[in-house]
Amino acid sequence: SSTMSFSEAEVQSARGAWEKMYVDAEDNGTTVLVRMFTEHPDTKSYFTHFKGMDSAEEMKQSDQVRGHGKKVFSAINDMVQHLDNSEAFLGIVNPLGKKHATQLKIDPKNFRIICDIILQLMEEKFGGDCKASFEKVTNEICTHLNNVYKEEGW
Repeated sequence: SSTMSFSEAEVQSARGAWEKMYVDAEDNGTTVLVRMFTEHPDTKSYFTHFKGMDSAEEMKQSDQVRGHGKKVFSAINDMVQHLDNSEAFLGIVNPLGKKHATQLKIDPKNFRIICDIILQLMEEKFGGDCKASFEKVTNEICTHLNNVYKEEGW
């Protein structure tokens, strides 16, 4: 459905959890991408400039990996700011989904992979409660991105 059902309390705790991650947006974003590339090497094929990088160390140092990590975190941050406003939330999710579906042709399963790695990192750094309060957000993001893909004929 296009309407989101977050209670005020859920919005607040999700924002609180996310803030802890977003303080170090570039480092945490980089960690998430490096994990994705090392644990799911096929995901590297979408990023032509990361293809030649095999070591996690090399990826961590890459300006391009760091830059994209920060970009991913900024996009999620925008979504988190609009959890209480479906229209604004979809205004961010829809163009992002469209771009990844039509221009970049990214398999939508990769969104779930990246969200799961974010949750895993949250749990490692800040504990299970932090992760739990953000799980619903990642589900919403993935659901809406998948909807966009369906509309684009995936």
